[in-house]
Amino acid sequence: MKLALLAGLASGCAAALAQAPAASYPTRPIRVVVPFAPGGVVDVTARLLAQKMTERLGWQVVVENRPGGNGFIAVTQVAKAPADGYTLLMAHTGEFAVNPAMFPNIPYDLKRDFTAITMVNDTPMLLVASSSAPFNTFPEMLAAARQAPGTIAYSSPGNGSINHLAGEWIALEGGVKLLHIPYKGGSPAVAAVAAGEVPLGVVAVPAILPHLKSGRIKVIGLTTAKRSPIYPEWITAQEAGVKNVDASNWVGLFAPKDVPAAVVQTLHREVAATLALDEVKKRFAENGAETGGMPSAEFLARIDADAARVREVVQKAQIKPE
Repeated sequence: MKLALLAGLASGCAAALAQAPAASYPTRPIRVVVPFAPGGVVDVTARLLAQKMTERLGWQVVVENRPGGNGFIAVTQVAKAPADGYTLLMAHTGEFAVNPAMFPNIPYDLKRDFTAITMVNDTPMLLVASSSAPFNTFPEMLAAARQAPGTIAYSSPGNGSINHLAGEWIALEGGVKLLHIPYKGGSPAVAAVAAGEVPLGVVAVPAILPHLKSGRIKVIGLTTAKRSPIYPEWITAQEAGVKNVDASNWVGLFAPKDVPAAVVQTLHREVAATLALDEVKKRFAENGAETGGMPSAEFLARIDADAARVREVVQKAQIKPE
């Protein structure tokens, strides 16, 4: 009986010790690693969230940029970090939906190495055209592409980007062949359309807004299944008869696997509360992004669904990494 009592006390002490760090979390700065250089959508999202969490909570949340290697450098760094909640990853669709489909034997695995905390925001992509292009709608563009297979070009921020895959998805569902022209980033891809170097581009909302106001670019429509609540006038590819197309660029927060559940719950609660701030929602909306905050399980299900769709497009379009 004494042995049983001692064993029970020991077990209780162990549980208390395990919960102690979570109960006092955080006691030191939290580092959010971003797989890209400063200035991009993931970096801007991470910095806004870090700033507002610091203001709300008094936490020290710092952003560290680790660009390169299709995100592999930053993602593997966080995967190998201590599972204590002090090293997190801010990543997007590319790292967890696109890379596994594009590259064999990538050095990380979402479910093995990470806990998905929550989606932070979700930005639709657009098929846009140069103002001089002889089409204004999805059906008109597809009709032109059928008449000249493989000659109508579209720009994207790079080979293997979600934008590239969305363009191929539109072509597959529309029964046409388009010519992909990769650029080094979203801004050059949009500038090429505005200048008339290419007639089409699959790009993010923020990059097109100045060119849209100047009249050098026109919107064909969204690559998402539903219309944007921020820009409800833009039609979707599915509404225009291009079935099944549903691609967007989400940004999410991740922790290494085996971070204590109480820490994950704390992070989710405080991130969601920060995302609920009017200023945060407004800042995201200015860039065409919907604010996230969904539960971890729902976010993971969304990633799984996106990854399955990406694999199908990569296989059907026979897309290869450069």
